[in-house]
Order: sequence, then structure tokens, then C-alpha cells
Amino acid sequence: MRRTAWVLAVIMCVTLIMTGCGKKDAASVVKDLNNVADKLESKSGAYQGEGTMTLYTGEQPQEYKVEVWYKNPSYYRISLANTQKNITQIVLRNDEGVFVLTPSLGKSFRFQSDWPDNQGQVYLYQTLLKGITADDNRQFVADKDSYVFEVAANYQSSALVRQKIWLDKKTYAPKQVQVSDSEAKVVVNVKFDKFAFDPQFAADAFDMQKNMASGKSENTVAQVDENGNPLPAADSQDAAQNQAAVPAGDFGVIEPGYTPEGVTLKDSNKVENSEDHAVLLRYDGTYQYTIMESRPLDQAVSLAPGTMVDLGFTWGVLTGDEQQTLTWMPGDGVQYRITSPNLPVSEMMEIAASMEDQTGK
Repeated sequence: MRRTAWVLAVIMCVTLIMTGCGKKDAASVVKDLNNVADKLESKSGAYQGEGTMTLYTGEQPQEYKVEVWYKNPSYYRISLANTQKNITQIVLRNDEGVFVLTPSLGKSFRFQSDWPDNQGQVYLYQTLLKGITADDNRQFVADKDSYVFEVAANYQSSALVRQKIWLDKKTYAPKQVQVSDSEAKVVVNVKFDKFAFDPQFAADAFDMQKNMASGKSENTVAQVDENGNPLPAADSQDAAQNQAAVPAGDFGVIEPGYTPEGVTLKDSNKVENSEDHAVLLRYDGTYQYTIMESRPLDQAVSLAPGTMVDLGFTWGVLTGDEQQTLTWMPGDGVQYRITSPNLPVSEMMEIAASMEDQTGK
């Protein structure tokens, strides 16, 4: 009788061990992820990813092809390609600083910034790891081939509240990220088609001039009008008609699809004697702010002291204290500025995002 009981006990132990074999709980996965994060900080730390990012911030979803390169200690290259508008922009960090490049226009901005050290980016693996390991209230499930975490979102936009992250069970490579708002509506969706650890980058992979030149070879060179002013890429008959409908050098005025509650458009005026064909839109109500749209002729590199802001579809710079200005240039040659003494930055970002899928009037 005792022998039978002993045999049954052994069988039960073996069954439990076999049942648990290969399975991990949230704590063990988080421990592994901390080790992965440490490896990225080592001398050989590097990764390369490709995928598609879809933004649901405007009236229509906007899709971008995204490439992400990282090499320790602080080299980054993120390429965002809007296939609908045939525009590619690159954010680059190297020993010389942080750059936002628009190769098709020959335009580059250099920022005084420590990006992305203090700013979360949905397509950066370090941001995802930090989001998972830092949230003690994380939710965890394991499906067929992925570990799925749901954690708090920590991005510049206060509208982004939660994020769901899929990691490959074998390699812990990111497979998908969904970021949602307070109503559980998906605002950003990133799907990685490829992701590799420890890739071998060329010596000049993170060089600014190299990326400007390679971008021009990969994309069509920007077209210009008879006055030499760059024209936005037209990928449809409607775009061509819109361009033809305005005088040379001018552009269709873009009005945001979103305005804060209690705010209305006061007036819209062309700035007289403006060499860059500037237009000023003034808003009043709960908040007072202006939106200036222009087509700068100066293509030189500029140093912009301020905070770098990730708008999803491009990057902007926030300047000023009592009166703040958010400036961005999405790649079609038009520069936008929102200036206000009381408009919250989160509202500025939402207004900017709502202008991305608008057509000129």
C-alpha cells in the first residue's frame, strides 16, 4: 500500500513538471526582458526592425512604412515613409546631434536634444521593454507563439493611455504594438514584419550626409515650379488639380480637422509681402492660438533649441515658456507653427495630427 502511494506521488510530480515544462509566467519573462535590456546597453548591443505603423488620429487612417536601427551607445535611425504622399523622413542621432531629414527636399533640421532618452517612442524596442518592466500592474497572457503584455502607456501625448505589446516567445522580438486612448480606442498600431538583434551596420549607416544622399536615390527628387520653389509630391490626379488651382509658390491652406471644445476659427489671412507665402489662421474661445503655414525658401540646416516632439507622422520642436510654439515640417515643403499662451501641448499635438490627412483649400 505504501509502495503504491509512493509510486502515485512520483507520477504526480513528474506530471506536474512536464505540464509546467516550457511555460513561463509574467515574472520570469520580465526577468528575461531585463537581461535583454542589459545586453542592448552592452558594447555590441544593436537591433534592426521593419514594419508598418497606422495612425488613427485624423479622419482617415494614415499608414507609414517604418524602419528602426539602433546601435550602442546612442546611435538611432528611424525612417518613416508615407506611401500615399511619396514622402520619407528620417530622424537620426549620431555623435553630431539629432537630425530630422527630408531627403527629397534636401531639408534637414538639427535639434539640441537628448532624444530619445527621456521620450517614449512606440517603435523603439527600449521603450517597449521599459513599459513592460516598469508597470507593476501589468497584465500578461501567453498565446500560441507570443507573450502579450498590457501596460500603461508613457508617451508625450496624454491621449495615449494603454498599450498592448506582443513579443515573440523564442526571441522576445516585438511583433505588434497597439496604443489606445482612455476609451480603449486604438490610436496607434505598429506591426513588425522583420526584427533582428545584433545586425552588422555599415560604418556610415548613421552619417547625416550619407542618409541625405541615400534618401534621394531611393525617392524621387522633389519637383519645382518655374520660380524654383519645391512642389509637394502629387500621387493622384486630385493632388495635381489642387496644386494647379493655386498660384505658383502658394499652396492650399490646410485647416485642422480637430479644434478643442469651445474654440472657433476667428479669421484666416495671407501675410502680405511674405516671401514664403505665409498664411495665418487665428482661433479664439476657450484657448487662443494661431496657426501659421508657410513654404520656407531656406533649405539650410538649422539648429532649433527646444523640446523634440514626436507627432507620430513626423517630429516637431516645442519652444517658448509663457507663449509656446510647436513647429513641424511633414515633408511636403510646407512648415506649420502653432503659437499660443494657453493651449496645452497635448492639444497642440492633436491639432497637428488632425492636419496630416487634410487637403488644401
